[in-house]
Amino acid sequence: MILGAGLLASIAVAVTIGPAELSLAEVAAAVGAQLTGGDSGLSVTRDAIVWELRFPRVLTAAAVGAGLALCGAVMQALTRNQLADPYLLGLSSGASLGAVSVLLLGAAIVLPLAAFVGALLALGATLALANSLGRITPTRTVLAGLAVSALAGALTSFVIFWSVTGDSYREILNWLLGSLAGARWSSVAIAGTALIVIGIPLMLTGRLLDAFVFGDATAASLGIPVQRLRWTLLAASALLTGALVAVSGSIGFVGLVLPHAVRLLTGPGHRALLPLSALTGGIFLVWADTLARTAFDPRELPVGIVTALIGAPVFALLLARRRSEA
Repeated sequence: MILGAGLLASIAVAVTIGPAELSLAEVAAAVGAQLTGGDSGLSVTRDAIVWELRFPRVLTAAAVGAGLALCGAVMQALTRNQLADPYLLGLSSGASLGAVSVLLLGAAIVLPLAAFVGALLALGATLALANSLGRITPTRTVLAGLAVSALAGALTSFVIFWSVTGDSYREILNWLLGSLAGARWSSVAIAGTALIVIGIPLMLTGRLLDAFVFGDATAASLGIPVQRLRWTLLAASALLTGALVAVSGSIGFVGLVLPHAVRLLTGPGHRALLPLSALTGGIFLVWADTLARTAFDPRELPVGIVTALIGAPVFALLLARRRSEA
C-alpha cells in the first residue's frame, strides 16, 4: 500500500517538474478537464505541457519501470541465475537491430513495431539455438541468448557504420541508450496494455516460482509441469519486455538491481517479491527519467545513462552486503 501510494504521488509530482513549473492543482485541473471534457482554466500551452508532453511520458516511465523490474525477478527465478535480467535472451539486441534499421530507412513511425518484431525474432533464434544443442535447459538457454545478443549487436553496429549519415546517429544513439523523450499516448497504450495483459498474470505466479528455487526435480515432485511452465513464463516475460523496449529503448539495470534490492526487504518469497518489484521499478524509473530531463536543462540525457550511473554502484553495494552476510 505504501509503495502504491508512493507511485501515484511520484507520478503526480514528476509531472510538475520541468522548465515550465506547474503546481499540483494545475496538473489536476488539466487532467480533470481532459477526462471530463471541461475547461481547465489554464492556457493552451500549459494545458498541452501537462496532457501532451509530461503526463504520457511519466506514465510510460512508470509502466516500463514496473514491467522491467517484474520481468527481471521472473527471469532470475526461472534461470536460477542472480545476474539474469529482462534482456537475457537477446531481446534488447534484437529490438535494437529492428529499431536502427527503420530509423535509417526514415520510417520512424513504425519504430515500436520494428523493435517488437526484432525482439521476437531474437527470442525465436535463442530458443532454436538452445534446442539445437540438445534438451533445452536454463544454462543452454542463457548461453544461446548471449550468442544471439552478440550477433544482433554486431549486426546493429555494422548497419550503423555502413549507413549512418549526418546527424542521424544522434537519434539512433538516443534510442540505443534508452530514452522516453518521444513518449506519447500511443506509448502509454502499448506499455500499459502489455503490463496489464501480461504483467498482472505474471505477478500471480509467485507460488509457482517459489518451487523453482529448489530445482526442477523438487518442483516436479510438487506436481508442477516444469518444462511447460518455464517456457510459458519465459515467453510471457519476453513478450512483455519486447513491448516495453519498443517504446523506451534499452534501459539497463532496472530489471537486474531492483529485484535484488526488494529481496533484501521481503525475503526470497515471490508472492511479495513480484508485485513489490513492479511498484519499486515504476517509482525508480519515474524519478530517473525526471532527473534525466531536468538535470542538465535545456539538454536532456537518455534515461539509460541515469539508470546505469545509479544502478552500477547500487548493485556493487548489494553484492558487498550479501558477501558480508555470508
